[in-house]
Amino acid sequence: MKHLVIVAAVVLTATIAGAQVQLYAPNGQYLGNLNSNRFDPNSVANPFGRYGSQFSPDSINNPFSQWGSQFSPNGVRNPFATGGPSHFGSTWGDDD
Repeated sequence: MKHLVIVAAVVLTATIAGAQVQLYAPNGQYLGNLNSNRFDPNSVANPFGRYGSQFSPDSINNPFSQWGSQFSPNGVRNPFATGGPSHFGSTWGDDD
């Protein structure tokens, strides 16, 4: 839960500041854009996109993936996670 609150705070701050916040795994794997745009193909909020689908192995919304599981040491929903998507990259003014 602590991870989700941090993610929400970063998204809100970046949205206000006009930044494009991207989520990365500790190994450098890109895990999508942190925004609320359901039409952004790379958004974690797009239920049909690679990074937002509940069925995609690269999505934090997939409860069975490495990044979305509540039991995985890398899962955003695991309150005892030891790894996971904690690296955020911002691209200011970049409209990809």
